[in-house]
Amino acid sequence: MKALVLSGGAGTRLRPITHTSAKQLVPVANKAVLFYGLESIAEAGITDVGMIVGDTAAEIEEAVGDGSQFGLKITYIAQERPLGLAHAVLIARDYLGDDDFVMYLGDNFIVGGISGLVDEFRGNRPDAQILLTRVADPRAFGVAELDPSGQVVGLEEKPDRPKSDLALVGVYLFTPLIHEAVRAIEPSWRGELEITHAIQHLIDSRADVRSTVITGYWKDTGNVGDMLEVNRMVLEGMDRRIDGDVDTASETIGRVVVEEGARIVNSRIVGPAVIGSGTVISNSYVGPFTSVAENCRITDSELEFSIVLRDSSIQGVGRIEASLIGRHVEVTPAPSVPSAHRFVLGDHSKVQITS
Repeated sequence: MKALVLSGGAGTRLRPITHTSAKQLVPVANKAVLFYGLESIAEAGITDVGMIVGDTAAEIEEAVGDGSQFGLKITYIAQERPLGLAHAVLIARDYLGDDDFVMYLGDNFIVGGISGLVDEFRGNRPDAQILLTRVADPRAFGVAELDPSGQVVGLEEKPDRPKSDLALVGVYLFTPLIHEAVRAIEPSWRGELEITHAIQHLIDSRADVRSTVITGYWKDTGNVGDMLEVNRMVLEGMDRRIDGDVDTASETIGRVVVEEGARIVNSRIVGPAVIGSGTVISNSYVGPFTSVAENCRITDSELEFSIVLRDSSIQGVGRIEASLIGRHVEVTPAPSVPSAHRFVLGDHSKVQITS
């Protein structure tokens, strides 16, 4: 069995971060979202991974390499532009051959991994198996319709009037029959080859398409709010570890990770929080659900429920919360401006000034 990991896409909902960085490499608890998915694939006993890459291919390849750090063997497959999930399957045909495979969207996060799902698929081997979860607003997702027995009878992509609240999670398992389906469909109104249309083709052809409704944690980390929420959830599961230097004037409370080479000076860190190597926190407060990456400087400031990427500095700005701060960012107070009034007054004007 192989894996097909999708790591292309522009990440428009995470701009401006993704103007200069691949969305799959934005860190959660100081580790790229993509890495969590690759670790889940390796834990499921899959070693051969085809990775779909686009404009950010060089950055993805630099971060992931040949996959050996995850116990994987990575083959990169270039997609000239994002033309849909089914298009990714189409261009990966030669790599996938006649093997079954799991397709994993690289910006998705699933607690508990996919080992159970892969084992279930290997044991039953339906033609396709999809993951579903209940969401508050299914209009932003692919949506599945089930009959009373739980059988998948229909799929729609981002419908205006969803027939259910069951959204497709970004993990799919297929036999080689899917290759026939992706060749049979036409582009949608979005100009993309939709995987929902390909799976619907299988359903219409009376193929064995099964679903699993998951109740655990899943997020598509496509926007800042979801990134911060996943960061919060991962941090809650971390154990306390102080490998860096915390001076006697500082206090660390709860599940705090201070990586080797980090320094905490006259500051208070309240977990869950993680401080990356080479980072210096001085005369500051870092509150719960905060990840500060490596080689940052936090001085005379307060920070909570936020993600700070590497090589950034925050100095003397009071309180920051619910924020995603990119790499090599400098946040400082605005220079003070003398108070003054400026007028252009016509004849016979009357002006009253109270300050």
